[in-house]
Amino acid sequence: MEDSSSAAYIRLVHRLIEECILFNMSKEECMEALSKHANIKPVITSTVWNELEKENKEFFEAYSRSRAERGCERETRQRIQNMVSDSSKERV
Repeated sequence: MEDSSSAAYIRLVHRLIEECILFNMSKEECMEALSKHANIKPVITSTVWNELEKENKEFFEAYSRSRAERGCERETRQRIQNMVSDSSKERV
């Protein structure tokens, strides 16, 4: 039987991972954030994340697609912003 303090710790990590997901963080970003701000070892975060992925495969597939799409949108916005910035410099 699992120790209740271990189970509580895993539930805490699980909840914090859910918070990271709300902030649209990748697994690596989440591991770094929890290590820095909650003093949780990256291996613990990674293990809990992997278990969540196994239990919620469809959600994480959609989440990964959504993150990739947002990344493309950010890249496009950045390129447009750079083009506008460059064109305004040429006018001067």
